[in-house]
Amino acid sequence: MKRDNKGFSLLELLIVVAIILIIATIAIPSLLRSRQAANESAAVAQVRTITTAEVTYLSSSGGSYGTISQLVSAGLLDNTFNGTKSGYTYTVQTTGTDYTIFTQPASTNNGRYGYYSIPDGVVRYSTQSTLAPSGQTGNAVN
Repeated sequence: MKRDNKGFSLLELLIVVAIILIIATIAIPSLLRSRQAANESAAVAQVRTITTAEVTYLSSSGGSYGTISQLVSAGLLDNTFNGTKSGYTYTVQTTGTDYTIFTQPASTNNGRYGYYSIPDGVVRYSTQSTLAPSGQTGNAVN
């Protein structure tokens, strides 16, 4: 009587699972770094967008800068800036004729660095040493 063994043995299945786990162990950290880099690039771009909105708001508001809420209600920014956008939170502190845009990652998985900008329009790394590359606090982002 001939036995017809169809299927995989337990050993073959374990080897396949081990190979998949090894590939996942290599790929997941790389994926997380890629996502962090994408979120950081988006954060810098969004700070530039807010800077443009501030200049537009300044010319239409009679010489004062606006907060995120004021820029959204003026139609210069969309509602997503009120919450977390691309893993970052955005705030604007105004003092009438001056403003500072701050952005910080919502978690360490979303980004490594914080950014800020003042009316000169240059986007810089955060002044907090924990949110800037080593030795780069307050320096311009290239």
